[in-house]
Amino acid sequence: MDGYRLVTRRRFHLSVNTILILINFVLFIILSVLVSINPNFLSYFSLNPSNVLQGKYLWTFLTSMFSHVYFWHIAFNMISLFFVGVLAERIIGPKRYLLFYLAAGLFAGLVFVLLAGFLGTNPLGAKLFGSPDTAGIGASGAIFGIVGLLAVLTPKNRIYLVAGPLIAIIAESVLSNFASAPIMSAVDLVVTVYVFFSLFAMFSFNSFMRKIIVPINLPFWMLPIIAIVPLVVIGLFVPLPIGNSAHLGGLLIGLAYGFYLKHKFPRKTEMISRAFSR
Repeated sequence: MDGYRLVTRRRFHLSVNTILILINFVLFIILSVLVSINPNFLSYFSLNPSNVLQGKYLWTFLTSMFSHVYFWHIAFNMISLFFVGVLAERIIGPKRYLLFYLAAGLFAGLVFVLLAGFLGTNPLGAKLFGSPDTAGIGASGAIFGIVGLLAVLTPKNRIYLVAGPLIAIIAESVLSNFASAPIMSAVDLVVTVYVFFSLFAMFSFNSFMRKIIVPINLPFWMLPIIAIVPLVVIGLFVPLPIGNSAHLGGLLIGLAYGFYLKHKFPRKTEMISRAFSR
């Protein structure tokens, strides 16, 4: 009977990464309801550099990294977290992965606040780092931490960057500077439908459906470069709803932790690198 109970527990065991994804989705539903009742509720969850530098809403360092208000935002982030998080958790273990995820998200928020708060006070700084009065939310800072970690531990491992939804979001942001409100409502609907479609196409065996979401196969060491540099350049000309400074903060702590592990466990990390270099 004891053995039966043990098997049953294992069967229903959830990974840390799965639990993190569920927390994000649950909070997304709660926040969507609250914001629909009163938009001001968002200020209690989002990370606003001006508020934090005045000592206000300090808990938003934590709440912001689990908060999303747009479906395309949480969909894109959770798909990314699903793929990179599973690998990272397997490599460094559940407990270490959880602590690292939280540390990466918090550090990304800190970098976002400092860069936006002190360097985003002029037009160029605001384009590069964000305005002090522009709040940020989302799990992407922590996700970029995982990307940085894997870029060091498994640099030659191949991964698909699903570029289609990101391109659609950028195109929508560019169009919003010129198009009227009715047109943008239609565009927003199209982008939302496309993100929904991408969720199914990613797991489809149909090659044509997968091509529509524009998958780009690249080694892990290239992923941070491809995911940050083009967005920074585009952001110089067109406002994007993307927190590049938070991404940079997460990436930096991920790289730092990856090199720390390589220094502390050279044999293990070398074995891991070779195992994922095929």
